[in-house]
Amino acid sequence: MGIIAPNEESTYRGMHEVLKNLIPDFEIQEKAKLAYRINRLKKEKNAVILGHNYMEAALYHSVPDFTGDSLALCQQAATTDADIIVFCGVRFMAESAKILNPGKTVLLPAVKAGCSLAAAITADDVRALKKRFPGVPVVTYINSYADVKAETDVCCTSANAVKVIESLKTDTVIFLPDEFMAGNIAAELGWSTYFPQDDPEGTRQPADLGNTIISWHGSCEVHELFTPEDVASVRKQFPEVAVLAHPECKPEVVRESDFVGSTKGIIDYVDANHAPEFLLLTECAMGDNIIAGHPDKNILRLCSHRCPHMAEITLEDTLDALENTRYEITVPEDIRLRALGSIERMLEIV
Repeated sequence: MGIIAPNEESTYRGMHEVLKNLIPDFEIQEKAKLAYRINRLKKEKNAVILGHNYMEAALYHSVPDFTGDSLALCQQAATTDADIIVFCGVRFMAESAKILNPGKTVLLPAVKAGCSLAAAITADDVRALKKRFPGVPVVTYINSYADVKAETDVCCTSANAVKVIESLKTDTVIFLPDEFMAGNIAAELGWSTYFPQDDPEGTRQPADLGNTIISWHGSCEVHELFTPEDVASVRKQFPEVAVLAHPECKPEVVRESDFVGSTKGIIDYVDANHAPEFLLLTECAMGDNIIAGHPDKNILRLCSHRCPHMAEITLEDTLDALENTRYEITVPEDIRLRALGSIERMLEIV
């Protein structure tokens, strides 16, 4: 929830209490001025700000009305009565908000704020897969663009992917576009993975693909950086550490972890457990946010794996977006309607 304060000084005090061990005081003072203006302006314009868990700490702990992972923010976007939605995340998230709220103005506070994973696949790729594997249901990770969602039977998030697949009552699915998440889901289900890109001649046919996830070579440029050697090195120094991994990490990394879950799942785990140390194998700004929100917990810093696309969203740009109604997200109506069906089916399963 954004900091509700009558003036800049009280906004600063609220931010300082949370961020004092993370951000220099002079920076908090400057950020508080921006946060106060944003919170005042969003009331004037009947705007709601959605903040993903990967936002920088000064933004995350000051202006969002709702924070969370892709699923939580998608649910909030589906129910808001605000006139303007400012999505502090990346483009595919803002597109999802627009798909669910065609009559509202949806703003992304950055010109691009893309995603390496979403960019890994196109709508043409999905159509080609459906032609090659007719009748096989397509499950697409929410981290994808609107035109890809439009070619999809049902979307999923990292939190509910297994549940979505199990709901289809089938032994073969096309899961796009995250190859590592596909591997982690297959391991949980006891299935195998198959990558058509590695078999262009089609030596394996649908009849051969029972208990199989047909997937795609796409990955998150942040999560793919973590290695089993990273985990082993930290465990050597901190034998009692709890290692928490996001399912976008490689399967060999997940196997070395104590817990795997969505960003919300990771936060909930830290909330509920009292390990001597926690190692978070996910985007580093989220680590900052957990550190700020859990001063009693010892969160280890493995490295600075910062998403360059999430980093494009700042308090300065959020203020600019509200002041100038910039940058507005649009989705062609034919694509929106088809993508809406895949998202609504996901929300029915949650």
